[in-house]
Amino acid sequence: MIRYALRCADGHRFESWFQSADAFDGLAEKGLVSCAVCGRPDVTKAIMAPQVAAETEAAAPEPSKPLSTPSHPMEAALRAFRAHLEANSTYVGGRFAAEARAMHLGEKADAPIHGEANPDEARALIEDGVPILPIPVLPKAKAN
Repeated sequence: MIRYALRCADGHRFESWFQSADAFDGLAEKGLVSCAVCGRPDVTKAIMAPQVAAETEAAAPEPSKPLSTPSHPMEAALRAFRAHLEANSTYVGGRFAAEARAMHLGEKADAPIHGEANPDEARALIEDGVPILPIPVLPKAKAN
């Protein structure tokens, strides 16, 4: 296993473990590595100094922070937002545009929903006056 310091194009820094250097390269080439803070897929390895312990430190290594601990306050805020979103709305996945339009036209009862829409679907909803809002979280299946 190897731990890399990573950085996205927006400058967010975070760490993650990979089975090997080749594993990171393969996942990154396929777009399967994304920023832990904002979800952007353009992630690169950051400059990182190797962690070498002196002889006196070798017996009692410094505890490392678990990867599940937020590395940035924004990451904690996004997790809280996601928990609130999941507790108070229904995930409709790729049916978001159709569901939102049906509610706007009165064909379905209004209800809080969240899901996914491609740029053309989102643009058409906005142009038709359907009240939508992009949210800053990725579906769980697309998160690292």
